[in-house]
Amino acid sequence: MATPIVMPKQGNTVESVIIVDWKKQVGEAVAVDDVLCEVETDKATMEVPSTVAGTLLATLFAAGDEVPVMATIAWIGEAGEAVPGGEGRGAKGEEAAPPPAAPIETPALSATQSPNLAIAQSPISNLQSPVSPRARHLAERKGIEASALAGSGPGGRVIERDVQAAIAAQPKLTPVAKAMVAEGGFAVPSQGSGPGGRVTSKDLVKEQAMGRGADKEKTKPAEAPGAIAQSPSLSVVQSPISNLQSPEAEIIPLKGVRKVIAERMLQSLQTTAQLTLNASADARALQALRKRLKDSPEAMGVRGITINDLVLFAVARTLPAFPGLNALFTGAEIHQYRTVHLGVAVDTPRGLMVPVVRNAETLSLRQLSAEAKRLATACLESKITPDELTGGTFTVTNLGAFGVESFTPVLNPPQVAILGVSSIQLKPTEINDKVKFVPHIGLSLTINHQVVDGAPAARFLQALGQAIATIDLLLVG
Repeated sequence: MATPIVMPKQGNTVESVIIVDWKKQVGEAVAVDDVLCEVETDKATMEVPSTVAGTLLATLFAAGDEVPVMATIAWIGEAGEAVPGGEGRGAKGEEAAPPPAAPIETPALSATQSPNLAIAQSPISNLQSPVSPRARHLAERKGIEASALAGSGPGGRVIERDVQAAIAAQPKLTPVAKAMVAEGGFAVPSQGSGPGGRVTSKDLVKEQAMGRGADKEKTKPAEAPGAIAQSPSLSVVQSPISNLQSPEAEIIPLKGVRKVIAERMLQSLQTTAQLTLNASADARALQALRKRLKDSPEAMGVRGITINDLVLFAVARTLPAFPGLNALFTGAEIHQYRTVHLGVAVDTPRGLMVPVVRNAETLSLRQLSAEAKRLATACLESKITPDELTGGTFTVTNLGAFGVESFTPVLNPPQVAILGVSSIQLKPTEINDKVKFVPHIGLSLTINHQVVDGAPAARFLQALGQAIATIDLLLVG
């Protein structure tokens, strides 16, 4: 009897995933734990293994489809065995024919109207398509009627990338221009004279000037309430392929981790009052300890401990005394944590990821270093789990290896603080009435000024600087 393969849960916060690629083809033999497909959440890429052995009889979704967790994605059984309900794709990969749909009546369009344009603009349409949950949520946030879009998913299902294409294709209007268009009588050009091509009120063209006389205005078909005036100049809305494309430019869809980063960085700056404090710490003890560790016997297993590991250790041991910075802000409540769940920013080919070292204040230097490296490797190899990317109470991001002397790290909400670590630079320092050049490591602390004041943040930076300057003594404590 054929066995269904279910999309496993990918952590407590993931409701759906996107199938990136099928590693096994229909008709191919499969063993237990063989990788069937690769899937992508909004945070990471993971593999889905087979739970049974047999022949892959059918796949129910194609690469690029959005799939809810715990949904059946494939059937495995004996070669030639029938799939329950005749679902899925056949041995050659053809998708099972969907049941015949009822005929759809579409209103007549004027010569200047396009079917694609009409469904992208009108909030009321007879061209209803099934919509995935993620696509619906994105459409609601951006004011797009998702059910009126042409879906690229199975059976015409509207998925998230269809909504993204519609958003990218829409001309950007200023508030005044948007209000004028809503009142009617104006056509929208594909690009305006405002910043970034934004369409301003001066760019709008009266419909009469587009060749529509008063008589034609009286006889044109009635438009849906709130519909934007339609014009051939809006052809940019008709296709996800923008006329801004050029053979000199590579068009890269915004999706996956990159899409999440884009949304969260913008949301972070729009919803929090961010203030950055810059300081530096004497790095002589830091460098000396790093050298001793590097030169230590290999059997001790501490040669791989880096400057960044030492800074993480200092942060983890300093934060418990400053619960106001080791906190989350929900908008109505401040949650201050007794334990330090330390987020560590990792640069990957797919974008920035922030895995979390749990209970960092309880770990030894060797344990903290090993866990940070394990998580970073998992990110780089796309094997990180969603749960390992959530739950942080404070984040550290280090650009020192690139020679950066100072920068402004962006908060990772709902966290209220993030520490940026810069390179070690020589700094003139007065010692015994003489000025000497002493190596200092740059520290940049960004706080949410809604809930954290400057003085407590400055005190934390001061304490952290002292901990770094006496890192060898901190190891004894």
